[in-house]
Amino acid sequence: MKYLEEFHNPELARRLLDEIRATVTRPWALMEVCGGQTHTIIRHGIDQLLPEQVELIHGPGCPVCVTPLEVIDKALEIAARPDVIFCSFGDMLRVPGSDRDLFQVRGHGGDVRVVYSPLDALKIAQQNPHREVVFFGIGFETTAPPNAMTVHQARKLGIPNFSMLVSHVRVPPAIEAIMTSPSCRVQAFLAAGHVCSVMGMGEYPELADRFQVPIVVTGFEPLDILEGIRRTVRQLERGEHTVDNAYPRAVRSEGNPAAQAMLADVFEVTDRAWRGIGTIPASGWRLSERYRDFDAEYRFSVGGITTREPAACRSGEVLQGLIKPHECEAFGTTCTPRSPLGATMVSSEGACAAYYLYRRLGITPTPQEASPVA
Repeated sequence: MKYLEEFHNPELARRLLDEIRATVTRPWALMEVCGGQTHTIIRHGIDQLLPEQVELIHGPGCPVCVTPLEVIDKALEIAARPDVIFCSFGDMLRVPGSDRDLFQVRGHGGDVRVVYSPLDALKIAQQNPHREVVFFGIGFETTAPPNAMTVHQARKLGIPNFSMLVSHVRVPPAIEAIMTSPSCRVQAFLAAGHVCSVMGMGEYPELADRFQVPIVVTGFEPLDILEGIRRTVRQLERGEHTVDNAYPRAVRSEGNPAAQAMLADVFEVTDRAWRGIGTIPASGWRLSERYRDFDAEYRFSVGGITTREPAACRSGEVLQGLIKPHECEAFGTTCTPRSPLGATMVSSEGACAAYYLYRRLGITPTPQEASPVA
């Protein structure tokens, strides 16, 4: 692919690593926010190539992983209804609920379909006017605009049998929650470039100033990550704490105004529970009152579901950066991609899946277990 090999250049990577080694004089702990960045780091061994003073802490930036268990159970209950066609991206099908997953619902006769866009689900609703079609809308600011546009289109076109189960979350409140935690060791953040390409960087300066932490907007290829780390370490060594854009080819300071306008029209900010972490104030979106008729949670009256996380799963600690995946006793034994205890092992952006696939630590997966996603 054109313009991809340039960001895998070994010689440039060595130069960046040399600059980082020449700059660092003391230990620093950096958190990469996005699960896609985590997979790049582990797949290419970036954390092992860095000087020992630079520690990378894996953050809660996997949208599948932070979708709370009660929302998964709501999805399972809706998907099991005979009058429903339940549509989802493929990486949600194996995420465990309290006692089953979407694959098992489909195996027992539920009409669960994998789609590649929320607009695919809207088209299915148009083709099946006598059935309810539900799309599972999850993710960070990156996936929220197309989901918002789809609900907007459903209302505009008058498609009454379409609804969306929404579990969208926002990054800045999560950073605030991490920094106010008594166990926090994070001294700087590598912010997710795709999130900032939508929302811009306007919410980050206040966080950087209040918590005295550098926030560097970073891409997802190996050289993107290394450049982000280089800029972050330079700030830390100088005692600076500013917001820096190391991903200018995709991110503008103002973000995408058209996408932001669509989000403001369709969604409203709400408190949101994060799986393994708990409720973070103002950290999510829900459909606004104007679009409430398209809210599957209201349409199917599944708002009262409560759950308990399995005791053996320590994914909450992984998502908070308190432990590395292999430090969980269940990792690679009772928890594998084929039989996951938590979403961090099954998601394509989950930290546990990244460690299992690329680090293994003496565990050799079978060919059937080689992929963490459906």
